[in-house]
Amino acid sequence: MTTATPPADFAKRLDQTAEDTEALLAKLLGDAPLADEIARPKRLMDAMRYSTLGGGKRLRPFLVVESSAIFSVPREAALLAGAALECIHCYSLIHDDLPAMDNSDLRRGRPTLHKKTDDATAILAGDGLLTLAFDIITRDEIHRDASVRLLLTRALARAAGIGGMVGGQILDLAGEGRFGDREPVDVARLQQMKTGALLRFGCIAGALLGQASEKEYQALDDYGKALGEAFQIADDLLDVEGDAAALGKPSGQDAALGKTTFVTQLGIDGARQRVRDLLARGDAALSIFGARGDVLRATSRFVAERKN
Repeated sequence: MTTATPPADFAKRLDQTAEDTEALLAKLLGDAPLADEIARPKRLMDAMRYSTLGGGKRLRPFLVVESSAIFSVPREAALLAGAALECIHCYSLIHDDLPAMDNSDLRRGRPTLHKKTDDATAILAGDGLLTLAFDIITRDEIHRDASVRLLLTRALARAAGIGGMVGGQILDLAGEGRFGDREPVDVARLQQMKTGALLRFGCIAGALLGQASEKEYQALDDYGKALGEAFQIADDLLDVEGDAAALGKPSGQDAALGKTTFVTQLGIDGARQRVRDLLARGDAALSIFGARGDVLRATSRFVAERKN
């Protein structure tokens, strides 16, 4: 039997993964150069740490850890893969905030990196985090089988790259009219790429690390797609209804930029119903795992009901 009631230790598990990820990222972003690195410039490292440490729910690493737990993957390996994913996420936020992109002044309740430093430092800090992610995801400690590490690396590249997050970002800008007339936006496709691709990777990473069966992989893939869309709709709703102090960034930015969102297409009530449908779809995908999927079920509800 499965249940929609969150496991009693859900909040503790989420907080513990955030704490463990923070400690691991602090170590990975240390000042001492690694083998084959010549030096780690202080300004660059300070900027990377500023935008990576000291904040965030660490939802993406949590998905890696909990999807991996279904297959009894060692937690240390899952945390390392999750740290690589978090580096990609943090780099994307740095670049997204730049004047040429969303031009944001506030992130997690603090000045964005380009406001704290300058555009050039922010660009290079993002570049550094993106590159570091692929250093991390290929490390031997993640899995003894090099073919598993290769599959993880390829999946992360495709989630982050032209057919995933980066491709979604340029579609988003095109929809705002940044390159001329506003281009028609397929919101579901854009979401799958810009936001959903990294969240989906967090779910399938556990299947790859656990060398899951095709059926088990597909279940986590389906769950990850539903979760990613639910996350984006919740984000769109928060942009309309959320409080800037709770969000840690200005609300109403989507409207100010003229973005097409799930809320502009479906309305608030339609968007909320779509989230409910996605939660049911995610639950159905996880049914193959029985009670082992309960933490991921609770994660869907956490995503849908979040206030920041």
